[in-house]
Amino acid sequence: MPGIRPGLGLLAVLAACAAVAFLAYCVSLDRKRRGDPALRRRLRDSEGGGVAAGQLWDAAKNEKLQERFLQEVRMGEHWLSRGEHGMGVEHLSNALLVCGQPWELLKVFKHTLPPKVFDMLLHRIPLICQQSEVDMKEQEYLEDDPD
Repeated sequence: MPGIRPGLGLLAVLAACAAVAFLAYCVSLDRKRRGDPALRRRLRDSEGGGVAAGQLWDAAKNEKLQERFLQEVRMGEHWLSRGEHGMGVEHLSNALLVCGQPWELLKVFKHTLPPKVFDMLLHRIPLICQQSEVDMKEQEYLEDDPD
C-alpha cells in the first residue's frame, strides 16, 4: 500500500502539468488568432468550406435575415395571442428556418410556449426541413441555369 500513494501523487502532478500546458496552448493560440489577420482569414475560409465566410454572409444579407426572423416571431406571437395556433406555429417555424441557432430557439420555445403549441411546432419541423431542401435545390437549379 505505501507504493500506491506516491504513484497517485505523481499521477496528480502529471495531470496538473498537462492541464496547465493545455491552458497555456489555448491562451497562446487565442493571442495568435487575435493578432494575426492572415490566420483569421484562413479560419474563415476553412469554416466556409473553401469560400470566404464574408461571401456567404455579407452584412446586408445578415440584416435581412434578422429582420425576417424578428418579423416571423412577431407574427407568430400575434397569431398565438389571437388563438390561431396553426398560423402562429407556421410563423414560428419560419423563424426557426431563418434562425442562426435553431436548437437554442427551440429551447426557448419549449419554456415559453404552451405544451400543445410546442408539440405542434415539433411536428412541423420535418415539413420545414423538406421545404428548405426543395427551396435550396430550386435555387441551385436557377443559379446553374444559363438563361
